[in-house]
Amino acid sequence: MAESDLERPDQLTALVAGAAALARGSDLDEAIGVLVGAVVATVGAASASVSLQDPDRPEPELTLTIGIDPADQSALAAAAASPDHPLTVAARDRRPVRSGTIAAFPLVVGREGIEESLGSIAFEWADAGAQARAVVDDAQLLAATADLVAIGVDRARLASTIAERSEWFERLANTDPLTGLANHRTFTRVLELELARAGRQGSEVSVAIFDVDNFAATNETSGREAGDDVLRSVASVLSGAVRVVDTIARSGGDECVHVAPGSAGLNVAQRVVEGVAALPEIDGRRISVSAGVARFPVDGADAETVMAAAQSAMDRARAEGRGSVEATQA
Repeated sequence: MAESDLERPDQLTALVAGAAALARGSDLDEAIGVLVGAVVATVGAASASVSLQDPDRPEPELTLTIGIDPADQSALAAAAASPDHPLTVAARDRRPVRSGTIAAFPLVVGREGIEESLGSIAFEWADAGAQARAVVDDAQLLAATADLVAIGVDRARLASTIAERSEWFERLANTDPLTGLANHRTFTRVLELELARAGRQGSEVSVAIFDVDNFAATNETSGREAGDDVLRSVASVLSGAVRVVDTIARSGGDECVHVAPGSAGLNVAQRVVEGVAALPEIDGRRISVSAGVARFPVDGADAETVMAAAQSAMDRARAEGRGSVEATQA
């Protein structure tokens, strides 16, 4: 037995090292690197490369190389873009490909009876003879390596999908679907937190209620779609007028609420009213909102009383006329 053969890890050792890295490793690239590196040493390859097909990108991407100088990686990436390169053919046709000194294997997973190609992995040897011997002697190891890499990539993508879906559901639970503003549930929670913080620090919180003037008439005469357009336009002005630390939410059919740390609520409300008044007409109707503003702790010691004070100010604003702003009366 040649000395070089004694230095090579056996197939089982390579698979054990790779499987452990994929099962327990927190970094996918590092885990695949451990697996592929062990296999490269076992089969006597000079280098290896992994190309993945991202569902969001039209072209495959070279994501891992072992034994390839950084200066040569760009050349490999360019070569792999060719439709005839073994990496491309293996991924596209979902079959092993041998060409010259290279042997490439598809990364395939199956789900509900449907096979999906995630990309391919290629090994390259110093000469065609070494490639031919390795493909025969280590056929099962090379195929198993491709399967393990495919499982690792698929697992990472599933985890990413689950995280994105969880984030989407969380956003959906806290957002009004029509306007994109926070919903009333979120506003209530934020208001309680802001009042608690202000109580500890001895600071103020401003609360404002905005009501779209004559909204019911718009829905009745122009239709629901025109009413939705009005609400989206008002929400856009609200989002642009408030500060990053503020929270704006849709709390009812034509009503929005605003909570702002500090005492700037009246100034923000005035900006919103003026911004809405400058909006273009929708279906021949001018858009306007009226607003009522209250402050904690001056106008109430808890969320319920502060909101009641803001509602009282809102009632006076509506009585005053379109586009009015009223604060609580001292």
